[in-house]
Amino acid sequence: MPSQLVCRPEQDLPVAVLAISGTLDRVTGGALDAAIRRSLSVQPLRVVLDVTRLHIGDPLALSALGAVVCRAEEFPAVPIVVCGADAPTVAALAAEPGCAALEVSGDCAGVLAKVRSEVDPTAVRVRLRPVPEACRQVRHLVTQACETWQRGDVTATATLVATELVANVVRHAHTTMEFTLRLREGRLTMAVRDHSRRMPRALDPGVADTGGRGLRLIHDLTDAWGVLPVTDGKVVWTRLATGATL
Repeated sequence: MPSQLVCRPEQDLPVAVLAISGTLDRVTGGALDAAIRRSLSVQPLRVVLDVTRLHIGDPLALSALGAVVCRAEEFPAVPIVVCGADAPTVAALAAEPGCAALEVSGDCAGVLAKVRSEVDPTAVRVRLRPVPEACRQVRHLVTQACETWQRGDVTATATLVATELVANVVRHAHTTMEFTLRLREGRLTMAVRDHSRRMPRALDPGVADTGGRGLRLIHDLTDAWGVLPVTDGKVVWTRLATGATL
């Protein structure tokens, strides 16, 4: 009988809570990966994985679980908390490379009670249509946020990066988009989620070309950037250091 894995989103914002039940093995590992990516795509404060009802059906699946949840660099500013894990799972996660910062707790009730009371005071979210006007809207939004957060040192760079993120959706994805801006621990994170599975591609335009420099500009102006594929689109994210910690 084929194994089954159920990943049920119980909450998305401000903290994403994903209840995982069933059997994790080499067959169902892909479903877990897709579910976690989906939770990360809404850019919550953190993601809580409730694995109380999860059964590890294959020892190799423990490594697969670690590979899925311990990619902090790929998913900036969205820490993952695992709760309800049994002792072998905790030990396997602790041994997985890249999991040093992973928070693991046996008390799911306590973790959920704590995170459900959290608020996200430095996050701005807006839905935009794929029209040229969206670029002007996002520049205004980022400028206002930087003024409110007293981050004038990065306003010019942030507005330019945000414009390029949105313009890429307008030019290539042609779908509605969700733009998220967050400040935490001195880092400004901007992300755009669209509903096209077409991955962005860096071009090498000539001197006389009028376009094709968007991703190169994003690479040059930010500390880090990346793409998070999800089942119905993708998230392009960037990270920018600011002059102070918040």
